Amino acid sequence: VQLQASGGGLVQAGGSLRLSCAASGRTFSMGWFRQAPGKDREFVAGITWSDSATYYANSVKGRFTISKDGAKNTVDLQMNSLKPEDTAVYYCAAGTYYFGTDSRKYNYWGQGTLVTVSS
Repeated sequence: VQLQASGGGLVQAGGSLRLSCAASGRTFSMGWFRQAPGKDREFVAGITWSDSATYYANSVKGRFTISKDGAKNTVDLQMNSLKPEDTAVYYCAAGTYYFGTDSRKYNYWGQGTLVTVSS
């Protein structure tokens, strides 16, 4: 499965961005992770293809929304009320059998897209 992430950019605090991840095949789940400079990669949000179950990190709950489009095989991350601490490279990932926050259990990764939030 190949993943192609897009949609990153520069935005002011309080603004919005929408990331998209196009998948070449269907897996059990999809997730978005992010990695800020000098920090570990962290889970942001995830969704299952079968029943659209979702899960969010506490730091983004209420501000970010993950969604899927089965016809296009894409998973989007709508990010609102962005904060400078949201600045990171965002990665999409696909899990063959897993749905959760552990990045080690996702099987496929996209190339990452940079999100920069200025204060």
